[in-house]
Amino acid sequence: MTATGTFGLSSEARNLQWLLGNLVEEVPGVRSVAVVSSDGLLLLSSDPDVQGAPPPVAADRAAGPRGSSADLATIVSGIGSLTVGAARLMDGGGVKQTMVAMEEGSVFVMSISDGSLLGVHATPDCDMSVIAYHMALFVGRAGHVLTPELRSELAKSMESAQ
Repeated sequence: MTATGTFGLSSEARNLQWLLGNLVEEVPGVRSVAVVSSDGLLLLSSDPDVQGAPPPVAADRAAGPRGSSADLATIVSGIGSLTVGAARLMDGGGVKQTMVAMEEGSVFVMSISDGSLLGVHATPDCDMSVIAYHMALFVGRAGHVLTPELRSELAKSMESAQ
């Protein structure tokens, strides 16, 4: 599920990994999930390729953005930045959620806290309202524990796994 095991991680970090795993395993249509810091660093991922598996062949790319959690993190960060800029230009206030529907899937981005983002890549036939609901549950549970210290711990954990 995530890049690292639970050895040496705080209980808060292990809890976030567990919540992320539940989001992927229990919500139909979810392909991959990434939690990204405000500066674009991947903090948590559902993709096993972060563990050092080789990148997928072209036929397997439908499973995720090139099958790479780093790619999903880049996409989530870019979408987050773009929508924040758009909201500023339109005096729209803070961005809560963004959804991009494509022929072969959807990408959802939701703000967590202090600029951190939750990104979900889903199948084209997913129930968007179910995914948004479960993302909101994750954000509600994760937002208060995703402190600067925990973000730093998660970022270091991801770096050491790569």
